[in-house]
Amino acid sequence: METIKVFCPATIANISCGFDVLGVALDSVGDEMVVQKTSVKGIRISKLEGQDLPMETLQNVAGVAGLALLEASDYQGGFEIEIYKKIKAGSGIGSSAASSTGAVWAMNELLGKPFSTLELVKFSMEGERLASGVAHADNVAPALFGGFTLVRSYDPLDVVTIPSPNELFATVIHPQIEVKTSDSRKVLKNNISLADGIKQWGNVGGLVAGLFKDDYDLIGRSLEDHIIEPIRSILIPGFDDVKAAAIEAGALGCGISGSGPSIFSFSKGGETAQNVGEAMKRIYQDIGIDFDIHISKINSEGIKMM
Repeated sequence: METIKVFCPATIANISCGFDVLGVALDSVGDEMVVQKTSVKGIRISKLEGQDLPMETLQNVAGVAGLALLEASDYQGGFEIEIYKKIKAGSGIGSSAASSTGAVWAMNELLGKPFSTLELVKFSMEGERLASGVAHADNVAPALFGGFTLVRSYDPLDVVTIPSPNELFATVIHPQIEVKTSDSRKVLKNNISLADGIKQWGNVGGLVAGLFKDDYDLIGRSLEDHIIEPIRSILIPGFDDVKAAAIEAGALGCGISGSGPSIFSFSKGGETAQNVGEAMKRIYQDIGIDFDIHISKINSEGIKMM
């Protein structure tokens, strides 16, 4: 192949209790990219539609991630990239991760898959470093592996894939305000209490166990964040009301998607997920904030060819 078109899924990161280590890929929303091999060394962003983002290679996350792969490869040519953004920047559902992973996944395919998925995660993390100042993997890992992922370690990088129960659905509402990941990190504390740490570790273990056991009640009980959510939720208008409405409508749990301002919930079954979405929508309709809403099954494949 000389050209490839790919779907790059949106992702939910942190998943309440798993700051910077847990993430999941969505099926109903994502970017599209067209990547083409060229004879000219380097990366060129030739088209970018849907969002007002830099097209300069070193200022675009797809360009930076792509260069990381290119520098590690033996390929003497380059790539031209078209990006069709369907995920809004600053939405909290992995906009930068979709572009970073889409670029490296497509390039790897065109080169005959010389790199492993874990190596693609490392290249994609350079795009995240540009976007947020931190090379985190909780969005890029599920986008590349599909489903739920746990970043067990960053040094050395170790990513564990986690199965998803068949009836698990995500509802994500994005109030039309922007919260930059770099800004939302600045409000976080550098130290936590031992008591909060113990509660958080218990919830991470409970969530992973619930996913493996198809135990929806355990998943719901584990969707608690005692460290990040109390601080970041202040940046999101109506957060507490949206969360309460989602739980009342039948959601297993609810929390901040990534760095926000999007709010996610998990439900057992598509009908419940729809009901939860209606309940979340009413809160923002009442307070007069525009929003987007996405209801999705879990994407077990990750990035895929179109």
